[in-house]
Amino acid sequence: MANQHADAVLPRYRGKRWIPEGLPSTSEPWLLGGERAVGKEHRHRHDFSEVMARAASLSPLKWPKRPVYFVSDPHADAAAFTASLVASGGVKKTGPEDDAFKLTKRGRKGLFVIGGDCLDKGPSNLELLRSVKALIDSGARVKLLAGNHDVRLLMGLRALEEPRSPQTEHLFVRMGSKVVPLLREIHDTYLKDRKKPLKSIPSAEECRRRLFPSDKWFEAFPPQADRLMLQRNIERELTRMRKKVDSFEDACHKAGLSMREVYATALEAKAQFMHRKGDFAWFFKAMQLAHREGSFLFIHAGLDDGITQVIENESVEYLNRMFDDQVKHDLFEFYYGSLANTMRTKYRKVDLPLTRQGVERAFRLGVHAIVHGHINRTTGQHIMLRQGMMHIEGDITLDRNSRRKEGLEGHGMGVTIIHPDGKIIGISNDHPHAKVFEPARHLAPAAALDA
Repeated sequence: MANQHADAVLPRYRGKRWIPEGLPSTSEPWLLGGERAVGKEHRHRHDFSEVMARAASLSPLKWPKRPVYFVSDPHADAAAFTASLVASGGVKKTGPEDDAFKLTKRGRKGLFVIGGDCLDKGPSNLELLRSVKALIDSGARVKLLAGNHDVRLLMGLRALEEPRSPQTEHLFVRMGSKVVPLLREIHDTYLKDRKKPLKSIPSAEECRRRLFPSDKWFEAFPPQADRLMLQRNIERELTRMRKKVDSFEDACHKAGLSMREVYATALEAKAQFMHRKGDFAWFFKAMQLAHREGSFLFIHAGLDDGITQVIENESVEYLNRMFDDQVKHDLFEFYYGSLANTMRTKYRKVDLPLTRQGVERAFRLGVHAIVHGHINRTTGQHIMLRQGMMHIEGDITLDRNSRRKEGLEGHGMGVTIIHPDGKIIGISNDHPHAKVFEPARHLAPAAALDA
């Protein structure tokens, strides 16, 4: 049943006239375990109680000292992103433009965590990035996490600067057709009206040679990857690359880009994203792998045992320094090792494992819950037990292109709020009420839960 005292829980949505209707005005207790928990809430409550009690026995539950607003996987949909900022109560929309907003008092006190995957899928990558920059320039505290879609671009552009090697020469084409809309945007923004944009660009054959892996790559890569990857994962990577090599040029041609234009656009993208004076040089510079507030670890996808060991031996800050160092100096080690697993794991057999020992280690370190995106949901946020640890899933399918495929209308809106007063609030236009989870209730004796 919806909570009739919703105004005590929900933020005030400022500037609603500039966003579509649909944000909830009432709240309800959060059903745990996602849709499958309906009708089975009693069992799930006890499961969660046991996990939280175990975590609390190894380290106390600590809440952040300030509200944290988690918005993840905007996927190139600036309108969805700014509407989600409005949902947090942290910004006031001031006009129809995607970057027309200003911080509220609530926003100045809080922290915005963008959970990764700013790029791909949606209507405009560059407009989304401009909206993120507008949030940063507003004076907000912002943590920008690395998502697998974002890092794929970083690696593809960095590979253009590397000497050709079986370890890296495939990374540009490995981005696949998903990067083509971004290349089209960059071409139209920076090259379309430039006089003789292909003047210094070599022949199509030479451009293809510089962008694609060599014919020998498929034999040369496996021995290089053997120390980092299981054989089945190497075979999976080879199969994936064969498909991308076969389809990439055709996808570019369908977007109206010749091989010479693709190469020219790739160089322009490198200038705008990788060079100090580029319009989007701030994006990768601001990016980090993880952020911790109290007992909550914010990361794009999830953990594995190796990452918990790094945090135990060093710190989350050290983990971020490792990320910075590897993406600059060892792309191969980064992408096929433990760090990139944090951006793509779904705890499948092909992913690096998070075992009971890793979870216990995280609990001892004071990490009780993972707040992440990556797994898109269509009925708002979910709280799940994964590998015996609480995961707060905040990818609520924001971008309109993904929503169209899922049978949802318009763009998404929503935010996950971790509040210092001991509440986790999930707001989404795909669920009629805001979801409110209070862990303290689940640490109470079982008899109290049955009341």
